[in-house]
Amino acid sequence: MHSEAAAGRVNERYARPLFLLTIVTGSFLLFLTQPMIARMALPRIGGAPSVWNSAMLVYQFLLLAGYAYAHWVARMKPRRQAGIHIVLFGVAALWLPIGLTSAVPPATFEPAIWVPWFLLNSIGPVFFIVSAQAPLMQRWYALETSRGDPYPLYAASNLGSFAGLISYPLIVEPLMTLQQQSWLWTGIYAALVLLVIGCALTVPADAVEVVPEEQEAPPTIRRTLHWIALAAVPSGLMLSTTTHLTTDIVAMPLLWVLPLGLYLLSWVIAFAARRKPAEVITIGAPLVILICGGLAFSDGTRNPFVSATMGLALLFAIAVALHSEMFRLRPAVGHLTRFYLAMSFGGMLGGLFCAIVAPLLFDWAYEHPLLILGAALLVPQYILLPWPSSRARIIAIVVPLSALALSYLTEQGYLGHSPMVTMAGSIVVSLFALACLGRRWAFTVSLAALMLSYGGWSTIARTGIEDRTRSYFGIYEVYERPDGSARVLTHGTTLHGIQNLEPGLETMPTSYYARRSGVGLVLDNANALFGGTARIGVIGLGSGTLSCYHQPGQRWTFFEIDPAMVDVARNRFSFLNRCAPDARIVLGDARLSMAREPANSFDVLAVDAFSSDSVPMHLLTREALRVYGRAVQPNGIVLFHVSNRYLDLKPVVADIARREGWTAWLLQYVPEEDEQAANLTISVWIALSRNPETLNQLYQLSGADSIYWEVLEPTRGFSGWSDDHASILSIINYPDLWPGGE
Repeated sequence: MHSEAAAGRVNERYARPLFLLTIVTGSFLLFLTQPMIARMALPRIGGAPSVWNSAMLVYQFLLLAGYAYAHWVARMKPRRQAGIHIVLFGVAALWLPIGLTSAVPPATFEPAIWVPWFLLNSIGPVFFIVSAQAPLMQRWYALETSRGDPYPLYAASNLGSFAGLISYPLIVEPLMTLQQQSWLWTGIYAALVLLVIGCALTVPADAVEVVPEEQEAPPTIRRTLHWIALAAVPSGLMLSTTTHLTTDIVAMPLLWVLPLGLYLLSWVIAFAARRKPAEVITIGAPLVILICGGLAFSDGTRNPFVSATMGLALLFAIAVALHSEMFRLRPAVGHLTRFYLAMSFGGMLGGLFCAIVAPLLFDWAYEHPLLILGAALLVPQYILLPWPSSRARIIAIVVPLSALALSYLTEQGYLGHSPMVTMAGSIVVSLFALACLGRRWAFTVSLAALMLSYGGWSTIARTGIEDRTRSYFGIYEVYERPDGSARVLTHGTTLHGIQNLEPGLETMPTSYYARRSGVGLVLDNANALFGGTARIGVIGLGSGTLSCYHQPGQRWTFFEIDPAMVDVARNRFSFLNRCAPDARIVLGDARLSMAREPANSFDVLAVDAFSSDSVPMHLLTREALRVYGRAVQPNGIVLFHVSNRYLDLKPVVADIARREGWTAWLLQYVPEEDEQAANLTISVWIALSRNPETLNQLYQLSGADSIYWEVLEPTRGFSGWSDDHASILSIINYPDLWPGGE
C-alpha cells in the first residue's frame, strides 16, 4: 500500500507538466493550421476578403463544435470519455497528411457556399478534434481534486496559440515548403495523440463524473449571456482593430499579427494563477478606453505609429479586463465545459458581427467605435468622483447629455473654428466622462460624446451619401479637392486614382499611369508593337484610369474582384465611359478568371494588383506567371505594377521571370515638378516578354524615355515565390516602416 501511494505521488508530480504540454501542443496546432491552410488554398479559391471571411467563420464554427463536443463528452464516465476521444483522434487521422481536397471551384461558384464546404471537407475532422483539447484536458485534469484549479491551464492554451501564430510567418513559412509544412503538422498531430493517451492514463480508474446539477446549480441564463458578451466584444474588437490599423492608419506588412497576438496574450494574463498583472490592467482599463477610445473617429494617418500604438493598447486593455472578468465569474469545475462553450459562442458572434454583418449594415467602420462603447459598458469600473446620493439620478442624465451637446457644438464649429476652442471643448467633454466613471451608462454616453467630438459627427453626417462605398474588400472614399481641380479615390491610406476636372484634362492618365511611366509607354505603343487591333487585358480596374490609353480597334478586358469598384469607375469617374465604354469587365479573382480565358487571348496584360500596400501573393508566383503566359500570345508583354511603400517586389518578379524563361525590363518613373502639379506620381513597372525582340522594339519606340528602361537582373541568392513556398520577410523595406526612414 505504501509503495502504491508513493507511485501515485510520483505520477501526480508529472501530471501538471503533462497536461500543460498537451494543451499547449493542441493550441499550437490550431493556430498553425489557420495561416497554413489559407496559404494552401490561395491559388485555388483566390484572395478575396469575402472568401476569407467565409473561411474564418469555418474556423470559428469548428472551434465552437469542438467545445460543444467537449461539453457533451464530459458528461460521460471519465474512462469512456478517454476512449471516445482517442478513437476520434484515430478517425480524424484518415485526413492526414493535412492538406486540401482535389476539388476545384466551378466557373460560377459562390464563395459563401463553396468555400465553407471545401474547407470543411479538407480539414474539418482534424481541426474539430484538436480544437477540443483545451476544455477537455482541463476537465480531465480536475478529476483528481488534489491538483487544484484547472482554469489557469487556459492561459497555457493561449500561450501555445500565440506561439503557433508567431512561428508561422517568422519561421515555418520562410523555411519550409507547403508540403514540408503539411508533414510537420502531421508529426505534431501524432505527438499530440501520444500526449492525450498519456493524460488519459492519469485519469483515476475509480473516477466517477458527478452530474453538474447534483454538484452545483447550473449557471443562470443571465450569467451565460454575460459570459457570451464578455467574449464577443474582445473578439470583434480584435478584428475591427486589425481592419482599422491596416486600412485607415498604416498598411504595414504583417501588422495583422499584432492585434491577434495581443488578443491571445490577454487570455494568458487574464487566466494566469498570478492575478496582480490582470488586476492592475483592469483597474486602468477605463482610463485607457477614455484616452485611446475617444479617438475612434479621428484621422490616424497624421501620426500613424502613435495612432497604431494607441489602438493596440486599447485592444489589449479591453481584452485583459473583460477576459479577467470572465475568469472572476467562472463557474465551479462541474460546469467548466459549459463555460468554455459560452466563451466560444461569444467569440464566434464577435467575429460574425465584424466579418459579415457590419459590412452589410454600415458604409463606414462603425463596428469599431460600437465595440469600444460595448467594452465601456462591460468593463469593471470604480467611482472616481462621488455624487450627492439625493441628486445622483439627475446628474447621471444631465452630465452625459451636456457632454453630447458640447461635443456637437464644438465639432460643428458653433463655438468657433480655432484649434484652441476645439481642444478646450474636447477637454471639457473628457472631464465630464471622468466624472461619470463608475456609472456605466453615464460613462458610456460621455465616451460617445468624446468620440463624436473628434470627427464623429462629420463621419455620421456623410452616411449614405455617394462619396463613400463599403464592400467586403474595404471602404472606398471619393472626394473632390477643395479647389475643384481633381477627384480622388482612396482606400484607407492608399491612393487608387485621381481624375483632373479642369477642362481638357479629364481623360489625362494620372497617378501611377503617366504617359512616361512603364505602363504608359507600353500601352501608347501597343498598336505599333502588335498591329491596329491590339488586345489589352488589365488586372485591377480602380477608377478606370488606364482605359484612356484605349485606341480605336483595340479590344480591352478588365479583371476586377470587387463589384463596388465597377460602380465607382462607371458612376463616380468618367475615364471608362469617355475612353472605353465597350470594355469588357470580368468579375472575380483575377487568377481564377484568367485561367478560364482562351489561350493567346491578349497581346498586353497589365497586372495592376500591387499599387496598394497589401500584396495578393498568389498573383505573383511562378504558377501565376504560367497562367498569364498561357493567356498572352508568345510575343506579348506582361506588365507588373510593383510600386509599394513597404515591400521591394522587384526581386520576386526578376526571379520568377528567369525561372520561367521571360526577359524582364524595369522602368521607375519619377515625375518632374510640372507633372506633379498635374497629379502624376512615382511608379515602378516591370515589363516581361518571352521574346527579347519585343522589348527591344519597345525600347526603340519609347523615344527619349528609352533611357529610363533598364534590364532587371535577378538578385543573387534570392528565390522567388511559388504556390508551394513564399515569404515577404526578405523583401520588407525595414527603414520605410518608421517615420523619417529613407
